[in-house]
Amino acid sequence: MSDSEREYRTLCDSGGVDLWQGVTVAPPGPAELRLLSPAERGVMLRRPRAEGARYAAAHIAVRRVLARYLGVPPAGIRFGTSPCPSCAGTDHGRPVVVGPPGALDFNLSHSGPHWALAVTSAGQVGVDVEDGRSGSPADAASLVLSESETTYLNSLSDDGARHAAFLRCWTRKEAMVKAIGTGITADLKALDVHPELDGPLIVPGTEEAGGDWVVRDVPGGGDLFVALASPADSTGPVVLRGPAPEHGAGHLSTSLLVPFRS
Repeated sequence: MSDSEREYRTLCDSGGVDLWQGVTVAPPGPAELRLLSPAERGVMLRRPRAEGARYAAAHIAVRRVLARYLGVPPAGIRFGTSPCPSCAGTDHGRPVVVGPPGALDFNLSHSGPHWALAVTSAGQVGVDVEDGRSGSPADAASLVLSESETTYLNSLSDDGARHAAFLRCWTRKEAMVKAIGTGITADLKALDVHPELDGPLIVPGTEEAGGDWVVRDVPGGGDLFVALASPADSTGPVVLRGPAPEHGAGHLSTSLLVPFRS
C-alpha cells in the first residue's frame, strides 16, 4: 500500500477531519504556478500582486496536500463546484474535487499570509481563519450578530475581549456557512454560535441545509482565530496536521506548513 493510499484509508476509516495550517513565505515560482489551472492563474492575475501571490500559494498548497491522499500529481487534480443550496446554481457553489473520483471533501480559508485547509470523507466541512492583528469586519456586527450575541458582546467591558468574542462569532459562522455552501449570502444573524461557550457546540442548520452542525474553535497560534464546522453526526477525530515532509507531493516551497499550537 502506498503512503497516499494509507493516508486516504486512514482518513476514510476514522470518519474525521484532517486540518492543515500554513503560512505563505514567498511568491510562487514559474514551476509552481504551472500546477494551477488556467482559471486559478486568471484569478491570481486579476488580484493585486501581493494578494494574488498569496492566493496562488494557498491554492498550490491545497493541490499538494490533496495529492497526498489522492495519489496523483498536484496538477492532475480537477476542481468543480457543487450546486448552491439556495438557488441550485453551479457557478458559485462549494469547490469540490471532480477528478480523480473519490470521497474527499475539503475547504480552504486564508487571511493575509495564513491559510487553513480542512479535508474529510465524512460529509461537507467548512473552515475559517482570521488574523486578529489585521483588523476585523467588526463594523458589520449589526449585520452578523444575533440578539443574544450582541447582548453578550456588549456585556464585556474590555475592548480586547469584545474583539476576540466578535472574531469567535465570525469564524464560527463563516465556517458553518462555508460547510453548508451558502457563504455569507446566508442570514448570519439567524445563526447563534454562543461566543460565551468554549465548544465544541451543536448549531442548527439553515433553511437551505437542514440538520445540525458541530462547530469548534481550533488552536491556530499567535493572534489567529480558526473555526471548523462539520456535520453533527460525524463523530471522528479532528487531527491537526503538519509539518509537511521534506520531499514528495506534500513538500510546499511557497507555503510553510506549521503545527497548530495551543
